[in-house]
Amino acid sequence: MPSRLVNAFVGAGLQSGPRFRAALAIASLFVALPLLAFDSPLSDEAVRQAYFLGQRRDDSYARTMAKYTKTLPPPETGPQISAVTLLTPFALLVQSSNQHLNYSAQQAEIDHRKQKETVQIVVVIRFTNSYPATLIRPTGTRSDSPNGFYQRPSGFWKDFDIQTFVANKQVLATSTSGQPDIVCDEFGGCNFIGATVTLEFLADAFSSSSATVLITPPEGDPTSIDFDLSSLR
Repeated sequence: MPSRLVNAFVGAGLQSGPRFRAALAIASLFVALPLLAFDSPLSDEAVRQAYFLGQRRDDSYARTMAKYTKTLPPPETGPQISAVTLLTPFALLVQSSNQHLNYSAQQAEIDHRKQKETVQIVVVIRFTNSYPATLIRPTGTRSDSPNGFYQRPSGFWKDFDIQTFVANKQVLATSTSGQPDIVCDEFGGCNFIGATVTLEFLADAFSSSSATVLITPPEGDPTSIDFDLSSLR
């Protein structure tokens, strides 16, 4: 226990007896608990604030959520890690509220209390000229076989190694999922442009003021993204 806490108890006349032992026990709880840089667990007031922020249908929602995302330019070679987002429990609740219609603050609080608070990391991968959606390969085993065109499999994102570090220690996701990203135009034409990968963690794993996401693609250089958790709610 920090000496200043003990000195405070002594100065308050709690040098001995049951009151002193009780004070020591309470102080030790505060010392033992991890201090998260963002809000977790969310207070009732924080839950209500997140609910109402998500229900707003103006640009304040977009401005709030943009604080949790870092965008990156295309690399010289290899796939592009277009964006990395770290969503805290507060941001996830804002997002959930925004996705619900006819949703009350009371129901949002009930739904939130039913589940453990989590952090989500979302990685957006985009194809580039050097790492395209379409591959050129020989159509046969003979040396004179003509080349053919093949689309990358929809699960290509599984070849990317995504690691998360807190206080220089790797934390493991409780779940990882991915989906191909396809955009279509008004004429019915569709293009396979990349994938979005979502990793979920328990919130109490982020017991530091910073976190680093390291993405190592199957081709090209690794990408490292640092998040200042003390600047996020």
